[in-house]
Amino acid sequence: MTVSRALLLVNFGGPRCLEEIPEFLAALLTDRDVISTSMPPFLQTFLFRRIARKRAKKIAHDYISIGGRSPIYEDTETMARRLAQGLNEEVLTFHRYLPATHEEFIEKIGNLQQKEILVFPMFPQFSYATTGSIARWFETHLCGKIVRRLRWVRSYCDHPEFVASQKEKIQQFLDQHQLTHANSYLIFSAHGLPKQFVCAGDPYESECERSFEAIAAQFPKYKTKLVYQSKFGRGEWLRPYTEEVCQDVLTWHEGKETIVFVPIAFTSDHIETLFEIESQYLPLIRERGLNAYRCPALNQQKSWIEAILKISASSDRLHNAMLIRRERESCCVQCKAGCCQC
Repeated sequence: MTVSRALLLVNFGGPRCLEEIPEFLAALLTDRDVISTSMPPFLQTFLFRRIARKRAKKIAHDYISIGGRSPIYEDTETMARRLAQGLNEEVLTFHRYLPATHEEFIEKIGNLQQKEILVFPMFPQFSYATTGSIARWFETHLCGKIVRRLRWVRSYCDHPEFVASQKEKIQQFLDQHQLTHANSYLIFSAHGLPKQFVCAGDPYESECERSFEAIAAQFPKYKTKLVYQSKFGRGEWLRPYTEEVCQDVLTWHEGKETIVFVPIAFTSDHIETLFEIESQYLPLIRERGLNAYRCPALNQQKSWIEAILKISASSDRLHNAMLIRRERESCCVQCKAGCCQC
């Protein structure tokens, strides 16, 4: 018997205009699955809302440099429309850190009549700070009857369809710029994560490594490296840090004159790729006399849309509760000092 279902794409969301930056940052920085402290929730919320207001003024200039908004919202919405054309089912979207969209989302999902709602995260690698955060939001804000209908694709870090889409995107970019293994080095850059999260059981690092190994294997003649970007705040994060690797490029580039950055944990381009990689990392490489490029994320690539359909059809499906970190564990005594400065 065929079970009627709907598809739900979930993503970070990003400010659609400069005015949305403060609330976007406040929602992000007060998420205790993203920033874990020993402070009481009310105090952390108060403190990080203040930090968000101050930080919003600074990063507004970053967003202005990429057009005054993040493209991740419209990219996700367009993906949903295109997926709906290829499916005989309804496709919804959820943008975690865009509070202005939440009321409409709750109304839409509440009106769904389908028995099953398949949730597809736009994050290839699982982390409690991304996919897990959204699962917790659903548990907190949605009716229990709706939550019980949710069935998740947990991750697809080395799924053959995801890997094939990445291979196609990277090869197209290399061909476009006439780059080969003889003159190019591929840097796979993932978003960073506090080391204490990994020590407490978050599988994100191992899933990034699986993605890296699977995709790099498609380019056997190329020199490759996995790095982590976007470190925020104090404490140890996953290494190697992208910035430090760029600064030391002359010690490891092995004579390759061109460095190509490939976003491995981002399926849509946004501030971390369009500004951070372009304006902070590529110049460090170029200042040292080498060429540097950024390969675009998958975005609305046709093979990526087809991959989502195939991954959704072939993956195990988990209940919402299985994706939520239940205990705020800390690092073991042996590694705590190295993970956090407290």
